[in-house]
Amino acid sequence: MAAGAVSLLPTQSQAAPKPTVDEVRKQVEQLYEEAEAPTEEYNAVREEQKKLQGEVDSAQDRLARKQQEINELREKIGPLAAAQYRSGGIDPSVQLFLSGDPDDYLDRAEMLGRTSDRQAEALRAMQSMQREIAQERATAAQQLKALEETRAKAAEKKEEVQAKLTKARKLLNSMTAAQRARMEADQEREDATAGVSDSASTYNGPASGRAKAALDFAYAQLGKPYEWGSTGPDSYDCSGLTGAAWRAAGVSLPRTVKQQYDAGRKVAKSDLQPGDIIYWYNDNQHNGMYVGNGKAIHAPRTGKNVEIAPLDSMPFFAASRP
Repeated sequence: MAAGAVSLLPTQSQAAPKPTVDEVRKQVEQLYEEAEAPTEEYNAVREEQKKLQGEVDSAQDRLARKQQEINELREKIGPLAAAQYRSGGIDPSVQLFLSGDPDDYLDRAEMLGRTSDRQAEALRAMQSMQREIAQERATAAQQLKALEETRAKAAEKKEEVQAKLTKARKLLNSMTAAQRARMEADQEREDATAGVSDSASTYNGPASGRAKAALDFAYAQLGKPYEWGSTGPDSYDCSGLTGAAWRAAGVSLPRTVKQQYDAGRKVAKSDLQPGDIIYWYNDNQHNGMYVGNGKAIHAPRTGKNVEIAPLDSMPFFAASRP
């Protein structure tokens, strides 16, 4: 029995067969595709983070100004209080008795009244300012808390994306140089068959006006690498490219695929015009720009460059016109 058990060990300890080149490629592409959704979520959180940071900065500026106003009011109230003590600390009847001139006493009493009025007004102003500053502090505290929550969420999404990309890199690194070369050659053949191109060129299609300006910019980015979370000028993710292109044409678009989808006027596939934004898979995963002739320009995924690809190279979901 012992001998039999020993004889089984080599079989049990054998490593699982390594995946084939095609299997690795499919796994890597799947990981890259899975990284797109959290990338867009990360972009949305980062936009919220910027907004909250601006609100926090504004609140802190307001607090500083109000604190300065309170300090100035305190400086005014101090001398007024001292004057009141000097002029009003004695019983009025005694003041009249000590005064050799009743008119002089009346003048001093009137001045004292004015001093008291000014002090009361300054005190009321300071009390109002203190209430305002307390409210500002409470608002700022809430905004700071929200900001910290978005920072934590952004870090979580960043970690999720990086974990998928790291796994993809490990798969690629497990291949031999010959296997990687074969995979790249296969991809190039597929791209050529599908009409995918990332060579630098100039847009010469039928678009005009702002749409042409946006496409001119997009074409100038051909061959630049995809990088998640990037809006240029040296690299882009998908919504980073569409946003930068239309920004160059004078149109401000929101940051993420989902936000761009929600902001645009929807157009049917049959009514597409060059410059329209194309959404593949769903309304929040991947987008690009229609260039005409059934093709689109987009920033595809990690490991690839801005390219022109067939419109139907991915499942078409919708289109919008900025």
